[in-house]
Formats: sequence, C-alpha cells, structure tokens
Amino acid sequence: MTYRVAMDIGGTFTDVVAYDETRGTYLAAKAPTTPGDLAEGVFASLGRAVDDPGDISFFVHGTTQGLNALLERKGARVLLLTSAGMRDVYRIARGNRDRMFDLHYRKPAPLVGTADTAEAGGRLDWRGTELVPLDEEAVRAAARRARAGGFAAVAVSFLFSYVDPAHELRAGEILAEELGDDVMVVLSHQVAREWREYERTSSAVLDAYTGPVVRRYLGRIEERFAERGLAVPVQVMQSSGGIVNAAYARRHPLQTLLSGPVGGTMGGTAAAALLGRPNAICVDMGGTSFDVSLVLDGRPDVSNEGSADGFPVLMPLVNLHTIGAGGGSLAYAEAGGLRVGPESAGAVPGPACYGRGGTRATVTDANAVLGRVDPEWFAGGHMTLDVAAARSAVGELAGELSLGPMELASGICSVANAKMAQAIRTLTVEHGREPREFVLLAFGGAGPMHAVEIARELGVEEVVVPRFPGAFSAWGMLGTEVRRDLTRQFFTPGDTLDGDAMAGALAGLEADGLTALGEQQIPAERRRVEHAVDMRYEGQDYTLTVPLTDAAEPAAEGFLESVADRFAALHERRYGHATPGAPVEFVTLRTTALGALPPLEPAVFAPETGGAPTPRNKSVHFDGTVHDTPVLRREQLSDGTHLAGPAIIVEATSTTVVPPDATVTVDAHGFLVIKLGGAS
Repeated sequence: MTYRVAMDIGGTFTDVVAYDETRGTYLAAKAPTTPGDLAEGVFASLGRAVDDPGDISFFVHGTTQGLNALLERKGARVLLLTSAGMRDVYRIARGNRDRMFDLHYRKPAPLVGTADTAEAGGRLDWRGTELVPLDEEAVRAAARRARAGGFAAVAVSFLFSYVDPAHELRAGEILAEELGDDVMVVLSHQVAREWREYERTSSAVLDAYTGPVVRRYLGRIEERFAERGLAVPVQVMQSSGGIVNAAYARRHPLQTLLSGPVGGTMGGTAAAALLGRPNAICVDMGGTSFDVSLVLDGRPDVSNEGSADGFPVLMPLVNLHTIGAGGGSLAYAEAGGLRVGPESAGAVPGPACYGRGGTRATVTDANAVLGRVDPEWFAGGHMTLDVAAARSAVGELAGELSLGPMELASGICSVANAKMAQAIRTLTVEHGREPREFVLLAFGGAGPMHAVEIARELGVEEVVVPRFPGAFSAWGMLGTEVRRDLTRQFFTPGDTLDGDAMAGALAGLEADGLTALGEQQIPAERRRVEHAVDMRYEGQDYTLTVPLTDAAEPAAEGFLESVADRFAALHERRYGHATPGAPVEFVTLRTTALGALPPLEPAVFAPETGGAPTPRNKSVHFDGTVHDTPVLRREQLSDGTHLAGPAIIVEATSTTVVPPDATVTVDAHGFLVIKLGGAS
C-alpha cells in the first residue's frame, strides 16, 4: 500500500489525512500539538494514520512557523542594506491608516530599526540605467558589521532593482563571500520584483525576519522524516494556495507565511465544486484562531499583495481574515462585561476540560457545560473530557458576573459567534458581497459546533460540513497543484503599447515558469500557465489584475480595445463604476505556472457497515432550554440520511451541532448539509 499524506500543524492539534492509493479511501487523525518539539506531535498524529513513513508516496504539510515568529516577534535579527540616502524609507513607511477614526491606532513598530540599517552607494534610474556604480566596499563593510553584530540575516533593497537587479546580485555575491552560510541573505528583487519601494523593502525584511526560523524548522522536519524512512521530498503549502518542495521553501520562506490555513481554502474550493456552488464562505475554527476566506466563481480569492500583522507584503496570497477566536479562547470579565479571546489556552494547558492544568473558562469548556460535546468520545476517543472541571471554570467566572453557569456558558458561545460573524462581514459585506448568496463551509475542530449560529447571524441559509472537518485543511492540501508565480514590471501607457514586446516578455516568463515546474519533476503534459496584466486608468495609483488568454495575445490585432473592455468590466464589478474609453496604463505582467499532481480517485462514499445507527440521547442546552438530543456517530450515517434537529453528530476530528430549528442531510459525498429554519 502507498499513501498520499497531508498534515496541518495547528496551535492546539496536529491534523493528518492519508489517502490510500490502493483502496481510494481516506483516513484522518489528530494528536495534540507539542510546542516544545513540533516533531513529537507530528509523528504522534502520523502514527495514527500510517504505520510506516516508507509507505508514503507524497507528503505535504502546512506550517505556521514563520507567521508565529512574526506574531510573537521572535524572528531573526536583521540588518537592512539600502541605497545611499534611502535608509529611512522602511521606517517612514506609508501614511495609510486602516482604521481612520481609531484614536488608539498605532503604526506597527518596524522589524528593523534605524540603527540596524546600512547604506551603500550606487544608483540606477527608473529605466535601469546605471548612474553611479555600486560601492562594493560599503557592501563589505555591511557584511563585517553583520558578522560582528551577530545578525542572523541581511536584507538588501536597492532602488529600481525590480527593473535591473545587477547591483543587488553583486551585493549578494559579496555578502555570500564574506558571511558564508551562517547568515541568510535576502535580495528584494527575488522576493518581490515589483515597484513601490517601501512595499518591496517590507517584503524583503519579512523574508529575512522569518526565514531563519522557517529554514531551521524545515531542516529538522526533513531530517526527522528521513530518519524514519520517508523516501520522497517534503512538500510545503504556499500562501498562494499552491505547493513547492521544501528546498524551494527554504530559499523563499516568505512564501510559507500563511501555509497552514490556506489548505482550508483550497479544500473549500474543491468542496464547492463538488456541491455545484461557485461561491462559498470558508470558516476554519480551530483551537486558537478563526480563519475566514472565500471561494468566488469557483476559484480561491487570491490577491497579489496583502499584509502580515500590519506590514505590507508583495506576493500572491489567499485573502484570509484571522481573529483570535477558537475552542481554546479564554473568557474573562472586563469592565463588568463578558469578553472572549483573543488570548487562548493553547495546547498547554488547554481548556479546563482537557485535564492538563487549565483552570480558566474557554469556549470548549462552555460547549462541554452546555452538553454540546461527547466527553467520552472526544477526538475519536483519544481524549476524555473532564466536564466537572469545565463546570468549575465556568462557574467561577459566572460568579464574578453574577450569572448562572448555564447562562454564562451560553453567553460565552454567543459572544464568540458574534465576533466570528463580524470577521466574515469583513470579507463580504465590507466588499459589497451579500453573505446570504454564499454557502457556509464549516471546518476545523470547533467550526461545525458554531457554524449554524454564525450562519444565523449573517442570514445564510445553508451550512455544509465536509468530511474530516477537523483535518479539512490537510485534506485540501492533497488536491492542490505545484505553483510558481513570476512577475515583471512593464510600465507603459496604453497609447504607446508595444504588443510584440509585451508578448515577448510574457513568453520569457512562461519559459521560466515551465522550467521551474520541470525542476520539481512535473511531467510536461501536466504543466500549464496562466497570464495576467495589472492595469489602471491614467492617474490612478492602484491597479486591477486582468486575465489574458495566452502569452501571444498582446501581439494580436485589437488587443488594446479588448483588454481595456475587460479592465472596465472588472472596475465596474469591484468599485461600482467604470469609465469606458478613458486612457489606461499597463504596470505589471504576471505569470502563474501550475503543475497538476496525479489525480485522486476516491472510492464511492459508504458508511461503516453494521446496520442503522443506534443513537443515545443526552440533555443539551439550546437558547436556555434543555432538549433531549440524540448523539450520532457520523461514520454510521448513510447517503440520504435526513434528520430534524436537535442533534449532535460526533466523529474523530470534530463535532457538529444541529440546533432545534435546523435539519441535516447526508449527501452523496458524505457531506452534512444543514438547512436553517427546518421543522423542529
């Protein structure tokens, strides 16, 4: 037997999904994450799905090592090397404010201070013409300073290197000569070959700040897997929704920044296709966080730029909105009111009901008190919850707020649900999208417990819980493609466009992308490319990305009129207005090279044999009322099963809560389709 395996290392649990290539079946498992040595949790989880790593034919995983290093400010010490006279670009940043009327807003403190910034003479103009040669002695002086100061990384960001990287490349050679492999060197044009000096510098600094942490982690994981017999390369999920091998990820660690949660978006894209629903809200509620992303017109919502903890980053990444709301989110009293999160109990000590020393009330404790989990068969029977400890923790906080334990437990869930609904509005309502036009795909260990109540807050009428919801991000990674993104600046007004030159530039990017896929052992018949160009109206600052049919399209007759019409249609859809016929400008060419993996051929969904399920009933609290509620094992529910709420459906990776006013049906794929407002 051989297995294709995907793994998602979360803040509380490490999830794994194994696809048996012989039988066409899936197996999901999870184990507590071990912050002290992540490999322990990795192999504990893997051992519950695959006996021998030597049987693995493909292995991919998502990691949040870089993101955690950034959020916790535990990254590497970075020396920033800039063009002479530009040392303050990174510190000055932009004057933009995301929260215009927030009197408490503070711009994030730079990851590199002025004292840790060096300059080197040398200058190119905006066309890439050399005006002043590179001051190589200044670069060597910066290298000596990095060695003497104990810097772990050097980020190089020179003016106009996105047009001609010659100065940066030479600086990189000098730094490598002086520093060897002990210090990581990051060149801005290799991170983001795009205009905007501050954003490109910020991306390079982020790569340097998180890079040493990611490199060490990937090196350890590869070494540990090799020791246990893994004979295939370790693959890593990218923030863009594609995968790359660990060797590439070590050279470009910033690409893994959102590696973990993006797997859920890609799984959501695949699930939406199976459901025949082009638009979906993907919600991933784990132990420490709540991630929201969208599927739009059957594709993941990917942007060519974004931000990470307040710092701009130029690279393709799935639009994710994350808040501190998970099963481990701590509840507390503040100013006489109830607050939930963002602080989490994490994996250690975890919620009070885990029995690992936690004493403060969490969302999971509230669900345990309300009867919405099965304490005897939590996490597939690998854990038994201490409901008495949960009652004690909730009861203590209830006393502070002069509430009853059940009242407070219900309040904890309601506050968490309201926060999560607001997070969804950030990607939908605030962008002119109506949530009720989407299906809500709920996953994560805690997502299916709260999904229906979140949907109710938003007016969404249908909730779908896919198979293996607690390990769904890992499931999504199994069906992704190898991806490489390439860019080239191509600034030109529309009335002076040289279509042949643009087509030639795109052809060059296409060749580079296909070569990169070949380096990752993707056969020629499974390689493809997509092209696009960033455009704007003359005088605008920001752009929209317009898809192209192929690399040769710009050389075709009538191209300018055709692409201008597409741009106007996109502008109308995004901003509600357009100016057809107005002069346009081209800014950046984009090429995405995609390599498909061998297709999965899963067996037809079938429940476990053994006859009809025999539920047991328990008392569960909904809206202040106790309901006698059946507890069912999901693996025993067959295609076509239809139930009226209330019901609790348990499985190895999660628990689904169906309230009294909802109905649930098992579809042909084994998904739970929940309709709100059903007969009680």
